[in-house]
Amino acid sequence: MSVKKKPLVVVTRKLPDSIETRMRELFDARLNLDDTPMTPEQIAEAARTADVLVPTVTDLIREDVINQPDCKLKMIANFGNGVDNIDVTAAHARGITVTNTPKVLTEDTADMTMALILAVPRRLIEGASILTEGKQHWAGWSPTWMLGHRIGGKRLGIVGMGRIGQAVARRARAFGLQIHYHNRRPVAPMIAEELGATYWESLDQMLARMDIISVNCPHTPATYHLLSARRLKLIRKEAYVVNTARGEVIDEDTLIKLIEAGDIGGAALDVYEHEPAVNPKLVRLARAGKVTLLPHMGSATIEGRVEMGEKVIINIRTFLDAHKPPDRVLPSML
Repeated sequence: MSVKKKPLVVVTRKLPDSIETRMRELFDARLNLDDTPMTPEQIAEAARTADVLVPTVTDLIREDVINQPDCKLKMIANFGNGVDNIDVTAAHARGITVTNTPKVLTEDTADMTMALILAVPRRLIEGASILTEGKQHWAGWSPTWMLGHRIGGKRLGIVGMGRIGQAVARRARAFGLQIHYHNRRPVAPMIAEELGATYWESLDQMLARMDIISVNCPHTPATYHLLSARRLKLIRKEAYVVNTARGEVIDEDTLIKLIEAGDIGGAALDVYEHEPAVNPKLVRLARAGKVTLLPHMGSATIEGRVEMGEKVIINIRTFLDAHKPPDRVLPSML
């Protein structure tokens, strides 16, 4: 009796142990145990040898990789919600199925967004650094020291009212924030009523009236620099910007200039336009207490990463069984 050959699955980064173990059981899985990012040449080589490639959001799977004459890929099972790292159109044209891992990161990312919404006005990072970095002696409680601002009653403008935007709104409403949002289209009336959310068809008009701006939309060609230099200049001087989506959605250079000039109150960022590089000017602003910076950890929970891996496995198994994967991504969806 012949044994059916397992498909070759190349995984570009280190995944949770339980996921890697299951992949080894099901597939001929080549793992990246030391988590060293693969070079573009290594990714191109993987595309020439693997049946299935499992990249992450930091791995660029562009047209030149997909359209190699000897590209062997049948499937790209992205370990991530966004697919802006993959040329989905080129993959589709070549008959390569692309999947992602939606829905599992919603609550984790919304939790971190809410944490950043709180961090800037209450000066949490500044306060912590006084005790841990030893730059300033703490003499004890004082009625006028380290004063911040309350967030109750402030207006929160959410850019992108998808699953994560709605989850942020639910949390923010519990803190007494007034919910406003801009989206390609209004959410269902039942959801808007539940969230007490005000819809703005004009992003410009919303930005000019908010106390806090939260970016929660995906990065697509249509949202690149959605918060452009012109739009950033509409934001009130006392307001601040929170971004846990993608750095490319904001014109980062202009944001920095406006904060430096005092024309925007501050920012809390978990993502960056040229990630993993972080603009040194942002680091200086963080040291001055003007911005809060995190290293792209909005979705970094053990539970979330395991659920992402489980979705990757389900998508691959479904595809190999000649069925439509539950999380297939088509160009028309972007």
